[in-house]
Amino acid sequence: MARMAFLGLGAMGIRMARRLVEAGHDVTTWNRSPKAVAGAATAASPRAAVEDAEIVIVIVTDNEASEAVWLGEDGAIHGLNPGTIAIESSTLTGAAMRRLDAAITEVGGRFLDAPVMGTLPHAENGGLQHLVGGEAAVLDEVRPVLEVMSGAIHHLGPVGAGTAMKLAANSWFAMQVEAMAEVLTLARAGGVKDEGTVEVLRALPATSPVLGMLVGLMVEEKFAPLFPIRLVAKDLRYASEVRDLPLLSRTAERFAEAVEAGFGDDNIHGVVKLARL
Repeated sequence: MARMAFLGLGAMGIRMARRLVEAGHDVTTWNRSPKAVAGAATAASPRAAVEDAEIVIVIVTDNEASEAVWLGEDGAIHGLNPGTIAIESSTLTGAAMRRLDAAITEVGGRFLDAPVMGTLPHAENGGLQHLVGGEAAVLDEVRPVLEVMSGAIHHLGPVGAGTAMKLAANSWFAMQVEAMAEVLTLARAGGVKDEGTVEVLRALPATSPVLGMLVGLMVEEKFAPLFPIRLVAKDLRYASEVRDLPLLSRTAERFAEAVEAGFGDDNIHGVVKLARL
């Protein structure tokens, strides 16, 4: 079993850390606002958390939070031992991932860019998907650890490739959800009852099971967050920095507008509220 540090105990992170503890790993945790994971030690700072770690995993909100955890005054990099494998599972920009890689490599660590796909139930039951960028040999060393949290591990290329795929996949999902919100609103404006629209859309081969579920939740007006709009908007903003593409840019604008309209804490399909304004 590995000696590990897990930094960032948000809704996803705390579930991932629990699975590692339950699998028998020696885990030390840290979170900006103190939280405890049963069976894990708790450190006062990122630096303290990683001092004995063979593997470090970070999952936080954005570029700024990640930089503070890794590179801040009491950041993890200052306690990192040579040879330690540092895994960044936050959704960042490719540039931020490459900066971390350079900084961690400089102090003798080994780095993997490994954001995850999935929602809270996937984190709970070990069904996440890891999208990994970095050296294959390093990934092979930590594969048994990632498998505790993940149902699939995709090695996509060098550092930055995992993040590129995560941003592309989240963009694809957001585009479809925005389209579904507009289609539902269009049909309603034309006099079609929502129940009929849901029935027809769910019968179409182009409607995936998850979109079929979400259109039903739009009609039922149930917006409990699994993937909040504010995080979708952040990911789309990062994706738009990679390439200026018309559909991506407009979708990013729509989700930013939804945040400004006060819908940021709704689940991704809450963007339908914007279409109804």
